[in-house]
Amino acid sequence: MAAEAITEADLDLIQRIIPHRYPFLLIDKVVDIVPNKGCVGIKNVTINEPHFTGHFPAKPIMPGVLVVEAMAQAAAVLVGISMDVVGRDLLTYFLSIDACRFRRMVVPGDRLELHMTVKRGGGKIWKFDGRAMVGEQMCCEAEIAAMMDLRD
Repeated sequence: MAAEAITEADLDLIQRIIPHRYPFLLIDKVVDIVPNKGCVGIKNVTINEPHFTGHFPAKPIMPGVLVVEAMAQAAAVLVGISMDVVGRDLLTYFLSIDACRFRRMVVPGDRLELHMTVKRGGGKIWKFDGRAMVGEQMCCEAEIAAMMDLRD
């Protein structure tokens, strides 16, 4: 499957790129994929997610660390497509999270868009600018770096 041909990743393709599974798979789709440049991940936030039973029962809010993790998962799918390693054993490890700011709570019913832009990539170490948005509202922004480990 040529990297240039993939502009959208559904759940099946996502699971062929990253190893995450329920309850820790935090993206539903990745769209607007431009290999080595950027993408937009989609997370449909629903009340039946396990973290909402304790964060917080009277006012459910998606934990900020999970918003950042969802951003990283969208970036990992972009890397898998950019490196043309769909269906191979690619693990992605966080290296850093910098300049992270939370601007708006993410709650059940939100459609979270994870806008990831490559700052540096192509080898083992990739850096991204990320923005998590609900509509026109910024929820989170961060610079993240990750190391890619192709295990096969």
